[in-house]
Amino acid sequence: MEEVKVPSPGESISEVDIASWTVADGDYVNIDDVIAEIDSDKATLELTATASGTISLKAEEGDTVEVGQIVAEIDTAAEAPAAALKSAVPQDKSLDSVPEESLKNKSAPSEAEAAAPDASSHAAGHPSPSAKKAMAENNISTNQVNGSGKGGRITKQDVVEVMAAAIPVKSTQGWGGSREKSREKMSSLRRKVAERLVAVKNETAMLTTFNEVDMTEVMALRGRMKERFREHHNVNLGFMSFFTKAVTEALNHFPKVNGMIDGNEIIFHDYADIGIAVSSPKGLMVPVVRNAEQMSLAEIEADIKRLAIKARDGKLSMDEMTGGTFTITNGGVFGSMMSTPIINPPQSAILGMHNIVERPMAVNGEVKIRPMMYLALSYDHRIIDGKESVGFLVKVKEMIENPSKIIFGGKDPDEVLLGL
Repeated sequence: MEEVKVPSPGESISEVDIASWTVADGDYVNIDDVIAEIDSDKATLELTATASGTISLKAEEGDTVEVGQIVAEIDTAAEAPAAALKSAVPQDKSLDSVPEESLKNKSAPSEAEAAAPDASSHAAGHPSPSAKKAMAENNISTNQVNGSGKGGRITKQDVVEVMAAAIPVKSTQGWGGSREKSREKMSSLRRKVAERLVAVKNETAMLTTFNEVDMTEVMALRGRMKERFREHHNVNLGFMSFFTKAVTEALNHFPKVNGMIDGNEIIFHDYADIGIAVSSPKGLMVPVVRNAEQMSLAEIEADIKRLAIKARDGKLSMDEMTGGTFTITNGGVFGSMMSTPIINPPQSAILGMHNIVERPMAVNGEVKIRPMMYLALSYDHRIIDGKESVGFLVKVKEMIENPSKIIFGGKDPDEVLLGL
């Protein structure tokens, strides 16, 4: 009997949640098959079978288990069914190469038996990870989908078929006049986020300063060059790369904004690892773009795209979410006009971007309609003074309003030419 234990996702993590089982109790699994997804307070990881055999589950979906705890056992003496043997054979070989002893007493089920899911199966009515994600994104509940997978498990194709059939989706939280309530256990990630947010409010002298930026020039540049940019670099040109690059230049001028407190000391960083807050099905995650100060706009866009896809698919690693020196969050994609973002510890500052709104502005004594965005910088007043925070935000504003400054260290091209 082989024991399957919870691996350590990383240093300082002592427990995880069983997000979902991808196999049912009593299934035959092959070694290295993915049998479950586990959630830690920082990332989602896959749990794989350590041997081949019949699996017995020792924990339920949603259970919180300790690192090193036994969550399943695999009976290695169990005889593999024909289906498992077939999947284990390379595609260019046939079942003729499998010993007859492994197939005896394993007659094929009838069509009725194959179609009917085992009502007692743990998998019955449970969605696979990909199906669960698709159901959440489209507000589809399990009672609207008939599982056609093994043991009655709901597959992504089952969800797609429901969507294709245009079945009216019944809201599970609609204002139908009922007095019902429901409870849902907080995930490890959400619990950790809650703890960190409360700690930031209690342990830092957090303050927020605001400014506004005229997006006319950067929008015009993007409009002129986005097609050529995509053709040349095979990635879209967004505003996040401009802001990331402007932030790295501003951090060079105001290094305390890029620092952090460690006991009675201030740690300064001679590099800019920029955390980019992204929304994922499991909540807000902050993957890190390493050495952003050395990257081009195209490299930044490509790295943000790569990290965002991994966040969406729950594939971010621990290393990709730790070690940032500064964070950018964009509430504007959800329509936010203004907010006070909370610092991502142990960092000392975070920049909040917001939506772009056309507003009448006074320009050289004339009223003109300009696309404007509010910026918010939340910072730890213990390390960053008001002069530095305001100066940092003004520097970002200047570079976004004159994008050519980004490549000249925040200076005008004429100033660089004249050595000023």
